[in-house]
Amino acid sequence: MNYELICNKVISIVKLTGNFIRKEALQFDVQKIEYKGLNDMVSYVDKTAEQKLVQNLEKLIPDAGFITEEKTINRTGKTYTWIIDPLDGTTNFIHGIPAYGISVALYEDGLPVIGVVYELNRGEMFYSFKGGLAFMNKKEIKVSVNPDLGSSLLATGFPYYQFDKQEKYLKLLAEMMQKSHGVRRIGAAAIDLVYTACGRFDAFFEYNLQQWDFAAGCFIVQQAGGEVYDFSGGNDYFEKREILATNGKLTAEMLTAIKQYF
Repeated sequence: MNYELICNKVISIVKLTGNFIRKEALQFDVQKIEYKGLNDMVSYVDKTAEQKLVQNLEKLIPDAGFITEEKTINRTGKTYTWIIDPLDGTTNFIHGIPAYGISVALYEDGLPVIGVVYELNRGEMFYSFKGGLAFMNKKEIKVSVNPDLGSSLLATGFPYYQFDKQEKYLKLLAEMMQKSHGVRRIGAAAIDLVYTACGRFDAFFEYNLQQWDFAAGCFIVQQAGGEVYDFSGGNDYFEKREILATNGKLTAEMLTAIKQYF
């Protein structure tokens, strides 16, 4: 497979879907939201965007499977699997907060080979492919070179359900706030990850994520020279759904802090 060629086609598909989301943002009616669970909202924009992505991605690799947030398709692939979040940051979108995007990853035999994350409000397309570098709007990106927490800006996400770990999380958050330049919460994990990949954040940590939240972003971080772990320092983040992404230099400090609480 020519990963670069497929990646470029994915970018075109994502841009088209992004145009649809931008148009709907101008006329979105908050009364049209639905609830999948506690504080877990969805709209016709999410569902339609996902359908548009699936219809076009199917043409690239007809026998590929899909893992999608809105479950508009149910298909298992033998070799290839698309992992899609059609609108990461739905809550931001619904409330008119300009921080949301599209995340698409392609996995081959269980390993990532393409990652694309499109932040719609700034028009920033982050992407990478197997054998290539990491890019934002055709410019190569790298993780930061900050050597320690004291010189770093961190990103995280707050739990909106399953609050059993909230107390431990708040203790970790307090420590990170005191040891760094600060902690930001954008509300879209895919964006947090690509901002880590391009050096805007030095590290990102969050738990209770879903595969579509991080499948593309984690790959782009790694392709940009960063590191991704679960909270125990292993590589089982896909199953545990907990992410620590760093520039590499902060990994030891971050894991030491996280392991005190998780």
